[in-house]
Amino acid sequence: MEFPPLFHGKLIKRYKRFLADVKLDKEIVTAHVPNSGAMTSTIEDGCDVWVSFHDNPKRKLAYTLELSDVGSGLICVNTNWANKIAIEAIKNGRIKELQGYQTIKPEQPYGKNSRIDILLQNENEHCYVEIKSVTLKLDKTFAFPDAITTRGTKHLNELIQMKKQGHRAVMLYVICRSENLPFRIAHEIDQNYAKSFEMAKDFGVEILTYQALITQENIAI
Repeated sequence: MEFPPLFHGKLIKRYKRFLADVKLDKEIVTAHVPNSGAMTSTIEDGCDVWVSFHDNPKRKLAYTLELSDVGSGLICVNTNWANKIAIEAIKNGRIKELQGYQTIKPEQPYGKNSRIDILLQNENEHCYVEIKSVTLKLDKTFAFPDAITTRGTKHLNELIQMKKQGHRAVMLYVICRSENLPFRIAHEIDQNYAKSFEMAKDFGVEILTYQALITQENIAI
C-alpha cells in the first residue's frame, strides 16, 4: 500500500501518549501518534521520523506520525497500517494460510463488545482473524506486547471462544520493523497475555507471523 506523501523531521518528544512534537525544517508541528503502546525501542528524542499531512478541517491535528528510524532501519509506528496491509496481502494471495474465502469483512462485531479485525467467510467456514502490529525489539528478538494489554488478552480469550464454537480462529502478528529477527511473546512484560497466548495455542487458535517491507513510499507484507 502506498503511503500518503511523507515529510521528514526530527522527533522532539512524545507526550500524553497520542501527541508528538516534530521539527520539520524550521517549523515545529504537533502530530497525532496513532499508537497506544509504550513504543519502547521505536522512538527516542531526536530520532528521524516521517509524518503525513492531512488537509481536513475536521481533524484537530493536521499531521500524523507514520515512520521512525532509531538507527536500525524504518519502523512503521502507525498501528493502523497493520490491518490495511493484512487485508491487501490476503486479497493478493501473500498470506497462503488465509486463502479460499469468498468474503473479507473488516471490523465485524463478535465476542463481548468487541470487533474482530477480519472475518473471512466461505460456504463452509467462518475464520476470525485478530491482527497485532509488532514494533518492540528486545535484545535480538521482536516481541509483543510492549506494555500490559488487557485488551490484547481479551482478544485471545475471545478467539478461544470462537474455536469452542467450531469456527477457525487466527492470531496474526505483523512485524512492522526492517530488521531480520525472530519473534516471541514478551512474557516478562505481560504474564497474563503470555498465559492466554499459550492457552489459545492449546485450544487450536492458529498463530501466524508475517513481516512488512517498509520504504518511505509504501508498506506491504
